[in-house]
Amino acid sequence: MRRRFDRTASRTTTALAAAAALALALAGCGGTKDDAGGGDKGGSTAPTVRLPKLDGQRLQVTAVWTGPERENFGKVLDEFEKRTGARVDFVPSGDDMAGFIGSKIAGGGPPDVAMLQQVGVLNEFAQKGWLKPLGVAAKAQLAKNYAKGWQDLGAHKGTPYGVYFKASNKSLVWYNTKAFDNAGVKEPRTWPDFLKAAQTVSESGTEPVSVGGADGWTLTDWFENVYLSQAGPRKYDQLAQHRIKWTDASVTQALTTLGRLFGRKDLLSGGNSGALQTDFPTSVTQTFSGGDTPKAAMVSSADFAAANITQTKARLGTDAKVFPFPAVGAESPVVTGGDVAVALKDGKAAQALLTFLASTDAARIWAQAGGFVSPNKELDQAAYTSKVMREIAGALIAAGDDFRFDMSDQAPASFGGKPGQGEWKDLQDFLKNPKDIAGTQAQLEKDAAKAFGH
Repeated sequence: MRRRFDRTASRTTTALAAAAALALALAGCGGTKDDAGGGDKGGSTAPTVRLPKLDGQRLQVTAVWTGPERENFGKVLDEFEKRTGARVDFVPSGDDMAGFIGSKIAGGGPPDVAMLQQVGVLNEFAQKGWLKPLGVAAKAQLAKNYAKGWQDLGAHKGTPYGVYFKASNKSLVWYNTKAFDNAGVKEPRTWPDFLKAAQTVSESGTEPVSVGGADGWTLTDWFENVYLSQAGPRKYDQLAQHRIKWTDASVTQALTTLGRLFGRKDLLSGGNSGALQTDFPTSVTQTFSGGDTPKAAMVSSADFAAANITQTKARLGTDAKVFPFPAVGAESPVVTGGDVAVALKDGKAAQALLTFLASTDAARIWAQAGGFVSPNKELDQAAYTSKVMREIAGALIAAGDDFRFDMSDQAPASFGGKPGQGEWKDLQDFLKNPKDIAGTQAQLEKDAAKAFGH
């Protein structure tokens, strides 16, 4: 049996308390000078962790990151090379990390370190014996810098294997302030108000909502936010572990709610067909490009969308602002995700990199570069050069263990983590035909039952 990250069902205020903290934090995210990239650079950069000398050694690292995320991770690796003398080669995995690693294992040449995005994949790899446990130094950094919830996520059957280097708050909506001002709308706090605001924006001449449907994982985020807020933490945990079926009435209700957006072509940038042809980076950049005529007014996306926004002329906190995902039920949801570093090869270099990634030294580098949130509770929040990102990161740390991890990332990869199949494909089909709720549920249940071995 795979271990699943599960907060006890009795803690029904888990996500709700964090949502309240996030809403209060984001309420003050107006524009300031440091939102444009200035501000405090995070204080002293003196090393806080000792690393071994690795002159002449080479190691290979793989991650799904492209564009600005890959560039900023490269800055982290550059510092590791500088301090150890090792040479690090970055190899992009593509969206199908499980398939990529599986092929490398089969060929006898896996990378030294992989940045996995799914808890389910970590558990599958550990079960197969592909992962190497954390060494003494990495475990020491982990215990010092991370809350128990994040430590548990990187463990399998009590053995720590991974370091969550990069976290994400997936319960956010970024919006073009000029588009909102032109339409005369304010930040919506509830789902009905969200739909009403979208309608008003549409009537003002701007397509309201940008959806990156070409990347199926974006659609799982939409569903999870609606489901957590509407059905609550207990049901969320049950569905994440397939202890209730996808044909459950709570799923029907969530898809019906989501269909009130996906079923309105006038509310989607490019309509349903356009959304299905839009990848994630474009869904963000088209919302903040085009001056007075952007292709969309808002996009529901995690905090890492900030990296894509900086590729446009929009200024974070001024031209681009953010509000919590609107409450469908009593409160707004808080769904998190993250990238966990694991070692696939024994060796001093791989363990040294995991140790470095678990330190505040590595987290500070990407925090200063932007488009990044760290679950490292010891990182000085001044390292975030944008006020918006400081508020988002602060709310995540304040939540402690009180969060819900991305549901699809908890599932076996064949259901929750592969392009063109499982939940990704089923929700793309739903976006294509939002009226077919029963058919969508039946296919989701069929695919989930197969993946979970039921």
